[in-house]
Amino acid sequence: MTTERPARHRAVLTALVVGLVLTVVAAVYPFVDRATTHLLADHIRAGYPAYPRARIDTAVTTYLTLLAVSGALGALAWLATIGAVKAGKRWARTTATAMFVLGLGTGLTALLTKDTSGQTGLAPALGWIGMAPCLAGLVAVTLLWTRRRPARRTFADGR
Repeated sequence: MTTERPARHRAVLTALVVGLVLTVVAAVYPFVDRATTHLLADHIRAGYPAYPRARIDTAVTTYLTLLAVSGALGALAWLATIGAVKAGKRWARTTATAMFVLGLGTGLTALLTKDTSGQTGLAPALGWIGMAPCLAGLVAVTLLWTRRRPARRTFADGR
């Protein structure tokens, strides 16, 4: 056995772990924002200037709940995929691809969906943070689906 397969396997697992970490960061950051910069609250306030503070707080809480649930489900998906890849399950590639498509769809929905104010519902910075795990997912899926090509024989090899 060559060292290529274990190196590729480690690279896939590394990409999956990075995706898990980025998902946790994307799920936790909105809570940090609520305690510090208020980016989400300011975004909602800009879209709905007539809203009283209580209604903005309710909207922020709703977004935090949605993002936390989405993050928790995403983390479970990463953990399941990591387990499948580690165990060498045949269905790991298909499952990883399906999870990538679901995660990409969720991230794009959060990033691009406009609300009744005409602005995106989620502050763009938070939407882009939510897209970060998709990059790791793309790397992992690409690595899972590309096969190592055998060394090309040449006439000079004498084979």
